[in-house]
Amino acid sequence: MFQRKSPGTWQTANRPVLATTEPTLIRYLLAGVAMLFVTLFLLAPLAAVFAQAFSEGIAVYWAALRDADTLASLHLTLMTAAIAVPLNLVFGVAASWSIAKFEFLGKSLLTTLIDLPFAVSPVISGIIYVLFFGLHGYLGPWLAAHNIEIIFAVPGIVLATVFVTFPFIARELIPLMQAQGTEEEEAALSLGAGGWQTFLRVTLPNIKWGLLYGVILCNARAMGEFGAVSVISGHIRGLTNTVPLHVEILYNEYNFVGAFAVASLLTILALITLVVKSFAEWKFKQELHAIRM
Repeated sequence: MFQRKSPGTWQTANRPVLATTEPTLIRYLLAGVAMLFVTLFLLAPLAAVFAQAFSEGIAVYWAALRDADTLASLHLTLMTAAIAVPLNLVFGVAASWSIAKFEFLGKSLLTTLIDLPFAVSPVISGIIYVLFFGLHGYLGPWLAAHNIEIIFAVPGIVLATVFVTFPFIARELIPLMQAQGTEEEEAALSLGAGGWQTFLRVTLPNIKWGLLYGVILCNARAMGEFGAVSVISGHIRGLTNTVPLHVEILYNEYNFVGAFAVASLLTILALITLVVKSFAEWKFKQELHAIRM
């Protein structure tokens, strides 16, 4: 005779039985299939990147990294991320705070628009910017008359990167702030705290790990973005090539060691991001669990 004790658990006369209990063979088989896929499609390509990068020795690898065009692409990538991430940080906090804490006309529309970059291909977003700011676009003649360069220049790369990355922070904070509710903020306001004090001393400490998690994801996407930046950059070597675009150029020129050496930089950054992301995700889940308790 079975008795329901809690969701997912059933009680027999002697001991509880989990509804998800499977035979040991099935569990090891599923785990083995998952590990096989991880090995074939993740670990093996990562190993291949470093194997190819060091295939001609450390001296060649180091020379590829010290190349002027490589350093320029790295500088542009870091600069783009340094601009895009803070902008998305401000937008993400403002949007999530307004959506989670207030009711206003157009709230559903704002929530929908935040997901727009997830629905639009990055290449399409790059083309949109070209059609809008290009020489034959809506603002192109006016920009050209005032010697303002956006397309095939750094401002266009930053705009495209901001567009494809702006949902990440907001999408991490909205469910967290909705789960927290407004009770603590209302209590702070009733005790005489101002809006800025309430944000700094109540809201921000409660969302810090979710905020860090969103910033990490946003930064990783900003540094690795290819599609939108490829359309809008013009592929000007040493000027408008980010690291992903520089890897493509080196590979197309059959400079495989150089391409994989530069790609290893992105791989190392991705691994560091993964470690920090895992820690932030763990703290984020602890925070959500504490709220739901």
